[in-house]
Amino acid sequence: MAEAQRIESASSSSSLNSSFQDTEEDHTLASILAQKENSQADNRLGKRLSHLDSIPHTPRVNGEIPDVNDATLDHGRLSQRLVTYDLAELQMEGDGNCQFRALADQLFRNPEYHKHVRRQVIKQLKHFRKLYEGYVPMKYKSYLKKMKKSGEWGDHVTLQAAADRFGAKICLVTSFRDTCYIEIRPTDNNSTKELWLSFWSEVHYNSLYATADVPSAAPKKKHWLFF
Repeated sequence: MAEAQRIESASSSSSLNSSFQDTEEDHTLASILAQKENSQADNRLGKRLSHLDSIPHTPRVNGEIPDVNDATLDHGRLSQRLVTYDLAELQMEGDGNCQFRALADQLFRNPEYHKHVRRQVIKQLKHFRKLYEGYVPMKYKSYLKKMKKSGEWGDHVTLQAAADRFGAKICLVTSFRDTCYIEIRPTDNNSTKELWLSFWSEVHYNSLYATADVPSAAPKKKHWLFF
């Protein structure tokens, strides 16, 4: 009996520590976002594409990866669009985390926080299941389990969850033949925060900047942020 009580006590302590750690991470996140709010509000990239119509965004899981010929054509189309609007990509690693790396770069100016961004997106998907479940053509728990894994490709469902979680409009410049520009709007439509990504269809995401402002290299993770 004493042993059982000890195990139960240790389990409760572990659960409390985990909850405390999550709360601390959320506080850190809020602090960082607050510090960056002014620079985000001053984002002028939207003016360059303000004349373009954005199609209504429908969250969806990833489709088939295009063959080499189609992928090459798509990449050329995306590159030309970026040149047209004087935009440049900060290249993300192609390790399966590129969507979350690009979001982390836009949020924190550091793609190395991609694990934290993924955790926040999973929390959103888990806690607000009814908002997203209808867009997932598989058992929702299986989808969450898969998407929690580092290296699992993000999709348009995770983009919507990220927009909702971080209260930001996600602006995609795409390689789609008939769609240059897509906006993923958060539940809070009053947000002025914008996150800019390029999307090489079903292949890769990068972080977008005005050509004159693109960083020369991605910064390293700061050891004191424990993400």
